[in-house]
Amino acid sequence: MHRRVALLSAVALTVAGALVPAGAAQARSGTGLDPRPVRWSATDSSAERRNVLQYWTQQRTLAAQPLDTPTPRRGNRSSGPTQGTPWATRGASATITQRPWTSGGATRVQTASASTAQQGARVPNSPGLRWTDGGAVVRTTGRVFFTTAEGGNASCSGTAVTSANESVVMTAGHCVKIDGAAHRNWVFIPGFDNGRRPFGTWVASRMLTTQQWNANEDINFDIAAVVVAPLQGRTLTDVVGGQGVAFNQPRQRQMFSFGYPAAAPFDGSRLIYCSGRAFNDTVQTRDQGLRCNMTGGASGGPWFQGFNESTGLGWLNSVNSFKYDFAPDFMFGPFFGNEAMAVYQAAQNTNAT
Repeated sequence: MHRRVALLSAVALTVAGALVPAGAAQARSGTGLDPRPVRWSATDSSAERRNVLQYWTQQRTLAAQPLDTPTPRRGNRSSGPTQGTPWATRGASATITQRPWTSGGATRVQTASASTAQQGARVPNSPGLRWTDGGAVVRTTGRVFFTTAEGGNASCSGTAVTSANESVVMTAGHCVKIDGAAHRNWVFIPGFDNGRRPFGTWVASRMLTTQQWNANEDINFDIAAVVVAPLQGRTLTDVVGGQGVAFNQPRQRQMFSFGYPAAAPFDGSRLIYCSGRAFNDTVQTRDQGLRCNMTGGASGGPWFQGFNESTGLGWLNSVNSFKYDFAPDFMFGPFFGNEAMAVYQAAQNTNAT
């Protein structure tokens, strides 16, 4: 169960199409905010981590609910068009005036539901099926559990990625902090399978997110990284391996999305996937969309470019972030640009203990 799995021999970032060693790229922000990510301590001692491990009994993991929809935020945005919200509730008949990221400044009016339908008609896909082909993805993808500031136990999804400290999980920003409050009792269970924990339960030591998510919960930057503490003397990717990470990649490429949806019709017990060619959100955000019927609980699950169905390996290039209520069969995820790269870089250089 704890044999070493060497999925990738070297950690590398893909920046604007060129491979460079991890640590060589410098992130810059055009949003006016400090480009450095925000980080905070999730646990401070081995005793505290033992308490978190003991907290997550089988009963609590099975009873955890998909993260509730946060209050929509329309005004406090740091950049880009008016943002959506994770698992958002939006009116189906709404007509929205917006400045698309491709518009060059020209404002246009568009009916959201019609636009989404037109995009989806051009995108071949697998809309949400159980993954049965094995490979690295079943070890590196897992369920995330945490307690919100309100005291409820909730779930998301996450991915173990290659990193200098062998301890980084990538997920969505709202899976670490929402409504201005950080989650607690945060754990990652890779390979979760109908309640089984084949690779153990990994407790967060540090959490990081973008300045944009931290300051304004800007959905365009709904990105986070969590550094997990070693378990029984071993690091996360020493046990399960890790997926690559890619930044500043071309849009509208073939994608595979994975997660553990826990809201009906799913129950969080199995790894589910969607696949298809991504399209640009022309409604309210600068995110990319994918035809996908996954539900709450899948938040933070990986989007892969260059995914190999035989090996289960790819380059993490976005995460499940939000849906519009008028388009429940479409998932949206943030573009992995310099801000996402800064979060990853800071996380992989953070001490895990």
